[in-house]
Amino acid sequence: MSKAGGDEVGGGVCSETTPQPEEKTPVKALSKLTATSIGPGWTKVSCPCCVSERVEPLVLVKLGKKVRPETKRWLIKVIGAPQKDGGAALLAHPGEDASGDIIVVSAPRCTLLRATEELGLCKTYCNNNMEAFSYNDRDNFKDSDNMEVFLTLAERQFIVKYELDGLRAQRDLRIPGLSDSSALQHRDNIWQKLGSAGVILDTFPLHNPDKLKDLSEAWYSGNQLAQPLDAVNGYFGSSVAFYFSFLDFYTWSLLPPAILGLSITYFSGEVQKEMEKSVSGSKVTGVEDESGTAVSGHMIQAVFSMIWSTVVMELWKRRSSSLSYRWGTLHLAERFAEPRPGFHGDIGVNPVTGRVEPLFPEWRRDLRMALVSVPVVGLFLGLVVLGMLCFYWGEAQVQQLHRDWDSLLSQTLLYMPSVLHIVYTNMLSTVYKTVAQSLTEHENHREESAFQNHLTAKVLVFTFFNYFAVLFHIAFFKQDVPLLRKRLASLLIVSQLVNQVTEVVIPFLVDRFISAPHRTESEDDPQEDKFRNQSTVPAFPGLFAEYIELLVQFGYFSLFSCVYPLTAVLLLINNLTEIRSDAYKICKLFRKPFSPPVANMGVWQIAFEVLSFVSVVSNCWLLLLSPWLQEQFQEGGMSSTNILLLAVLVEHVLILVKVVLAVLIPDEPDWIRKKREHIEYTSMQAFRQQKLHSEES
Repeated sequence: MSKAGGDEVGGGVCSETTPQPEEKTPVKALSKLTATSIGPGWTKVSCPCCVSERVEPLVLVKLGKKVRPETKRWLIKVIGAPQKDGGAALLAHPGEDASGDIIVVSAPRCTLLRATEELGLCKTYCNNNMEAFSYNDRDNFKDSDNMEVFLTLAERQFIVKYELDGLRAQRDLRIPGLSDSSALQHRDNIWQKLGSAGVILDTFPLHNPDKLKDLSEAWYSGNQLAQPLDAVNGYFGSSVAFYFSFLDFYTWSLLPPAILGLSITYFSGEVQKEMEKSVSGSKVTGVEDESGTAVSGHMIQAVFSMIWSTVVMELWKRRSSSLSYRWGTLHLAERFAEPRPGFHGDIGVNPVTGRVEPLFPEWRRDLRMALVSVPVVGLFLGLVVLGMLCFYWGEAQVQQLHRDWDSLLSQTLLYMPSVLHIVYTNMLSTVYKTVAQSLTEHENHREESAFQNHLTAKVLVFTFFNYFAVLFHIAFFKQDVPLLRKRLASLLIVSQLVNQVTEVVIPFLVDRFISAPHRTESEDDPQEDKFRNQSTVPAFPGLFAEYIELLVQFGYFSLFSCVYPLTAVLLLINNLTEIRSDAYKICKLFRKPFSPPVANMGVWQIAFEVLSFVSVVSNCWLLLLSPWLQEQFQEGGMSSTNILLLAVLVEHVLILVKVVLAVLIPDEPDWIRKKREHIEYTSMQAFRQQKLHSEES
C-alpha cells in the first residue's frame, strides 16, 4: 500500500475521513464520546457507511512534552486525511484539549475492510465457509457491517498500526512547529521521522478493561485446565495465541515421557544409584557394576525421546493449521509490501514494484553482515567458550576441596560452579539479545520478515551454543556421564527458578510497589487519564524470550534425557505453572502489545524440528558411553572402527524412521488441505473477475 503524507486535507470517497477545523478551545471530553455519535474532537468520516453511533478508542499516541499545538494539529490532519491525499484515513481525537500530549486513534469501517483484504485475512462467508476477504464482495461476508464482530479487537488495533506505519511523505515538507532539520523528504516514513524527532514517544493499543477482566477470569484466575485460546486470539492476536497454544500442547505432550521417566527411575535400582551418586558428588569409580536393567531403561528413554520429538512436532503442525483456519490466517497475502519503517537508503524507483522508495544495495548489506555482524557474533561465542573454561576450572577446584574436607559444606559447594556458570550464561544471553537487535538494524533489511528472520537466526545460533556447548563438551569430549547428569539437573532446576523470578516475581514487585501507586485511578477520572495510566506500564518485551525458553527445554529433553530420566517430570511441573504465570504477566504486568496476524510459529517451528533431528545424533552417541554396551562390544571382540560404523548405521536407521514418521503424518488434516485449495481457487476467481471489470471500465 503506497501512501504519502502532507498537510493536504480534503474530502473523499468511501474509507476516507475529514478532520474538523482546528480547535482553539478545549474539545469535548473523550469519555463522553466513546458511547455517542461522532462529534466535536473526532475527525469526521465522509462515507455514510462509516458513520457509527459509537467510536471505539483503539490506539493511543503519546506525544513529547514539548510538542507544540500546531504540530499536534498537523499530525491529527495527517491521521484523518484521505489516503489519496497522503493520510491514513483513520479517526483521531486530540484528548482533553488541543495542547495535550496524547492523540487517541480509531478506524472507520471502510478503512478496516480495505486493510483486511490487503492483509489477506479470511472471514466467514454467507455459506458459513471461511473465504479470503474481498472488499468488492464485502456484503456477502457475515457481520461485515459490524466491525466489533467481524474483526477481533487485536485485528482492529493492528490495522491502525499498519496504516500509521505506512504513512510516507508525498513531497518535501516542513512539519509545523519543528525546525528545518526535521523536515520530511519525499517518501520519508512519517511515523519514524516523528519518532526520531521526539514528537511521538510511543504508540500502543489500548486495553479494554471489561474484556480483559473476562479474559483473566477464564484464563488464569480459576482452576480450569483448558485455555480460552479463541478469546486470547480475539484480545491479544494470533501471534500471542499461537504461543500459548503451543505451550499448552507441548506441556501436555510431556505427560507420557514424564510417566516413562518416573517408571524408569522407580523400577530401576541402578538408575536410582546413578542419580544418588550424581547428587552426592561421589566419584563413580567404575562402570562395570551397571546392570542390564539400567542400560535397558536408558535405551528405552533415548529411543522414546527421539520418536516423541518427531511425533509431537508433526501433530503440532496439524493443530497449527487447524487453528490458522479457525482464526482466519490460513491464507495471508504474499505481497510486495512497503519497506519496513526502519529501512533507509537513497530514494529511487523500485525495479520490481515501480514505486518511489528508499533503495539499499544488496552488496552493502552483505558487506555489513560479513565485516560487522559475523565478527561480533563470533566474539560472543568466544565469551561462551571462556565461561565454559572457567566452569571447568571451578569444577576442578571444588572437587579437590571436597576430597580434602569431605564435609556437608564442601558437598554443597560442588554445585557452585554450575550455578555461577548458569548465571553467567543468562547475563551474557541478555546482553547478546540487545547487541543482536542493533546488528540486525545495522544490516538494514527492507522487509520486516527478513529482519525478524535474521534476528532470530543470530539469537538461535548463540542460544544453542550458549546453552548446549558445555553439555556436549561434557558428554562427548570428557565423556563424564555423572557430571553431565549433575549439570543437567542444575540447569533444569536453577534456570527455571531464575526464569520465574526474573519474568514474573520481579515485574510483579515493581508493578505492585513502584508503578501502581503512581497510576491510581477511580471510576470518575477522565478517560484520558485512564489512557495515560496505561502508558506508565512497561512495554511487553515480546515472545522471543518465551520461545527461547521452550526451545532450550525441548533441547534438554530430546538431546540428553536418556542420562536423566526425570527431565520430562521437571519440565512438566515448570510448564504447568508457566502457562498461568505467562498469562498473568501479559494481562497485568505489561502494556498490551500489537500482534500481527500469523499463520504459525514461523522460524521457531523450524528450530524445534532441527533440534529433533540433532537429538538422534546426540542420543546415539550418548548410548555408546553406556558401560553395559561397551562391555558387550568388548566381549564380542568388536574393534573401535566397527563400533563407530555400527553407531553411524543405527543413527541413520533412526533418522530414516523419523523421516518416515514425518511423511506418514501429514502436516495438515485432509479437510484443511481441501479448504486451503478452495480458498486459493476462489481468490484466483475473484482476482480474474476484478481484472475483467477493470479492463471493461
